[in-house]
Amino acid sequence: MRINALIVLLLTGLVAATYGFGIYLFAQLVPDMRASLGFDIAYVGTITAAGQAGFLASALLAAWLTPRVGGGWVIFGSGAVCALALLLMPLAQNVVLIGLLLTVMAGTAATVFVPMVDVISRSVPYRYRGMAMGLVSSGTSYGVFINSLLVPLYAPQGEWRAVWWMVGVITVVMVAGVFLVFKRARLFVRETEGACDVTPGRGMLRGALQGWVYKVWSMNFLIGFSTFPFQNYLSSYLRTELRFGVEYTAQIWASIGFVGMFSGLALGALSDRIGLRATMLLVYACVGSAAVILAFAPTGYWPLVAGVVFAMAFYPIFGLIPAYVSKMASSAALAVTLFGVANIMQGVGGMLGNYCAGLLASLSGSFVAVYAVIAGVAVVLAVLTVCLPNEHGTRQLASVHTP
Repeated sequence: MRINALIVLLLTGLVAATYGFGIYLFAQLVPDMRASLGFDIAYVGTITAAGQAGFLASALLAAWLTPRVGGGWVIFGSGAVCALALLLMPLAQNVVLIGLLLTVMAGTAATVFVPMVDVISRSVPYRYRGMAMGLVSSGTSYGVFINSLLVPLYAPQGEWRAVWWMVGVITVVMVAGVFLVFKRARLFVRETEGACDVTPGRGMLRGALQGWVYKVWSMNFLIGFSTFPFQNYLSSYLRTELRFGVEYTAQIWASIGFVGMFSGLALGALSDRIGLRATMLLVYACVGSAAVILAFAPTGYWPLVAGVVFAMAFYPIFGLIPAYVSKMASSAALAVTLFGVANIMQGVGGMLGNYCAGLLASLSGSFVAVYAVIAGVAVVLAVLTVCLPNEHGTRQLASVHTP
């Protein structure tokens, strides 16, 4: 049991590295890296959009690669690639190379998370798997919290490269731990017995394409389109336009990371009591409220309030929709397929959202319009949620979510 707990902790650490360090650290260091390297804010939109493209391509790669080489090797290899990219980031002087490294790290986020189910199903008893996945999916918030501790210590002195070095070393240590523990737990040995076909037939898939499916796919697209730019441009908005200091900005990020450590599990438990649709409405209300605050009242402590409210929604949001799909789908195979498409829609939405937000901020000269649009998208998400049928099903199917 002790080694099982260690496996879950290491998986949580890799999610913190690939998502928290690999994707969200750049968002906190954008002002410092722009001042040092001199790239335009519109290029930030291009970089983050490329990262989403890398995430999409890598998710497909992981789905193809995992059954062939095993989830243990895919996770270990992805962690090693992420660690290398983190260590190369402070050495990069060319903005194109920085964009390439960020795209690679976004890809490792996908190739670490997709095989998680394979590894957890082999190492964690059935009764504890929900709790294990809940902890692993909260890993992003731990990474964001660590970022918020390091950035104010080094960024004000122009030592943003030191932050990349430190998180790179942390990731190397975790990858070494993964190798040793996975080897001892025999997670590098691929299981071939008892494999089952998880691909539904064309007739089953065609019959499943009902109205609620298209609504869910649309919601995933809009979730990516709105929540990803919310975080990616937060530091730039606070520090370059609103003129908040790096310490206050770091406090906001620390609040987002700290609240995110608990919000996923808390709202997941709440959904068991009041239902998934009601909880989703609460989540979208939080996203909309946070965006409204940043667009129309970004003064004093209100940005901090916005960060806390957003964190209450951002981390749980990726568990509620797959839970809904698992209850509505007629089989586990169908649920996996439908949610796979939903993940692609989410990635496409994030890619377009990041690009459009960077372009809009560059053309308007302000991030106010960006957060106003995000608030409007939250309203659309709430309307789509109201139009969804009540979740039902004869049995609870396993679901997977991303941070």
